[in-house]
Amino acid sequence: MEIAIHEAKGKLSGLIKAAETGEHVVLTRHGRPVAEIKPLIAPKTAAEKREALMAIALRARDKQAQGADAAHAADFLYDDTGMPS
Repeated sequence: MEIAIHEAKGKLSGLIKAAETGEHVVLTRHGRPVAEIKPLIAPKTAAEKREALMAIALRARDKQAQGADAAHAADFLYDDTGMPS
């Protein structure tokens, strides 16, 4: 993407977001390239994103398998009417 510097001033936030998604933004002055906004870290590939989501899902499943946490432990002490079991 190329954009004139005077135009880029009002769109800096959007240009930064574009760079975060992997797009290279070239700033021009009088039609000539003078600077570039680009990501410092390459965006994750689809496979890397899928792997990260699977890891999160597995951790959540393992946490559920461990049983109730302290915040919900009292739920097992009372029946549906709120009386002690």
